[in-house]
Amino acid sequence: MLNITNTENFGLQRKIVANMTTESWQTIPHVAYNYEADVTDLLIALKKINAGRSIDKRITINTLMLKVIAEGLKASPQMNAHINYNQKLVRGRTDTFEEINISVPMIMPTGEMMTINVRGFEWMNLDNIGAKFADIRRRSENTILDEAMYEVSFANTINELKKGRILKALGRLIGSKTGKNKIKLLTGEERRRYYSISENDRLTGHDIEQGTVTVSNLGSLDRSLTGSVSLLEVIPPQVAAFGLGAIQDKVVCATDSCGAKNADFRKIMPICIAFDHRALDFGDIVPFIKKCDSIFTNPEIINGWIDADNGYSICKEA
Repeated sequence: MLNITNTENFGLQRKIVANMTTESWQTIPHVAYNYEADVTDLLIALKKINAGRSIDKRITINTLMLKVIAEGLKASPQMNAHINYNQKLVRGRTDTFEEINISVPMIMPTGEMMTINVRGFEWMNLDNIGAKFADIRRRSENTILDEAMYEVSFANTINELKKGRILKALGRLIGSKTGKNKIKLLTGEERRRYYSISENDRLTGHDIEQGTVTVSNLGSLDRSLTGSVSLLEVIPPQVAAFGLGAIQDKVVCATDSCGAKNADFRKIMPICIAFDHRALDFGDIVPFIKKCDSIFTNPEIINGWIDADNGYSICKEA
């Protein structure tokens, strides 16, 4: 007989993660490629940009890599898509989007993890991205996550009903309204006070809806981590996901100007690229990798990704 030390029923955040990841592994034939990105020269270029900036306006590695991935998606737009597939009828389609809206898992002030849909990467520069994340952090301090998550969960349940999936929808409703896993939401005066906060000052269901692709920076959790992500789930209906590992010093084979090969220490960021094989083949991923490689080997390009006045601005409404 095992002695249980603790029992914790799933809250709404854990329910959503469990449901989405289960659907991912039940329905998606995953393929993963571990891309070792040489970011040595990119980091030097970033250091030069940040040298003349105040601390609050410095560009983070996370911001820079999200911009790089967005540029890669422009070169491989079929990765920035959603799939609709009917296995019984063997019918399917993919919808490719002009907008690049990246779902980014983030740690909230409460310590909870939530995936935020950061919209507008197709037009944002590095300062815009930095401003966007600063605004998300500001609004998250006024947010009760269960309230925001319930908006999305309820909308998904209604969508299941519209699709005729009555049993699934009923199961979700019963699971959220009964038993030990019942979701406790604000009521009465607490609810009134919370929803009197402007939507410009808190996160809402709009902020945690599905993006067009997901990027998880796992390396940011602990920069001393070694190894790489070997596989991560693609969240339907998305067709691609990226897992960034911590930057590591590695010995690589380098070729000098005379053609001689030498061992060299380089800064390597392991990036797991996972995709839905129903929608994509590996050949569809190659343009993404080539675009990223071109940025890493010609890092001066990032000088064109900043505001001339080094100031944060959000010039479009996502």
